Amino acid sequence: MKKDDCIFCKLANGDIPTNSIYEDEDFKVILDMGPATKGHALILPKDHADNLFELPDETAGKAMILAKKLAKHMMEVLDCDGLNVVQNNGEAAGQTVMHYHLHLIPRYKDDNQHILWNPTKPSTEELQETCRKLKQ
Repeated sequence: MKKDDCIFCKLANGDIPTNSIYEDEDFKVILDMGPATKGHALILPKDHADNLFELPDETAGKAMILAKKLAKHMMEVLDCDGLNVVQNNGEAAGQTVMHYHLHLIPRYKDDNQHILWNPTKPSTEELQETCRKLKQ
């Protein structure tokens, strides 16, 4: 289902022109208008889900399979040195558009982009407590 006030719904469903590199019945893949690197693309589901938690399992699986297919193609065609697959959920995690999407970011040696974090140093006890809480 489309959400009328969602810019990514409009892009994914052809209401706004895009630089589309792939499309099927479930997804449209477009080049990012503010790319981190050459070839930076967004995998957009045509049906709206705000984030990963609202995305149907079947769509999530299809998105990752598509990401793998396109990543391989990008590596071959763009001759990049690596590739990031990035997906943010919530403002604190860097999500700026509340429509689930995957970033495919080709990486090039010395591209001056950094998708990193500062490692922390939890104690053994902290790690064990977190493990206990998360274990299913």
